[in-house]
Amino acid sequence: MRLALHTDYALRTLIFLAGRPARASVAQVAEFFRISKDHVAKVVQSLVRFGYVRSIRGQGGGIELVKQPDEIRVGQVILDFEGNMHLLECVAIDNICVIQPGCRLKGVLAQAEKIQLDYLQSVRLSDVVRPGGQLLEITTASSGAKH
Repeated sequence: MRLALHTDYALRTLIFLAGRPARASVAQVAEFFRISKDHVAKVVQSLVRFGYVRSIRGQGGGIELVKQPDEIRVGQVILDFEGNMHLLECVAIDNICVIQPGCRLKGVLAQAEKIQLDYLQSVRLSDVVRPGGQLLEITTASSGAKH
């Protein structure tokens, strides 16, 4: 499975918000990750629609998490943004392939998807980010590293 850029940015935005005590702006998220402010703004609209983030307008406004980080499941965020996570169409749709009636690959792929989704659903946002300066620590540590 490869996640779409929109999903990647959604996860990054949630991590950013979970790692700080205050509201943030779309510009702050974009600047921190060195990504397009327009893309982040679109992602935030989706995060608001899915109920992960609230957007407050006006002075002192910004974006903030609606739920606590331990209430947000990484797997659910991925499902919300990606739709289905099927490796092949045949896993979800019957009679799409001529060999499907006797094919064992469909079952193997379905089991792999289940294992993957079960794992991702077990991971909470709080499992991947600690409140406080963790993101700054990560960027500081990696800026000296060679890629």
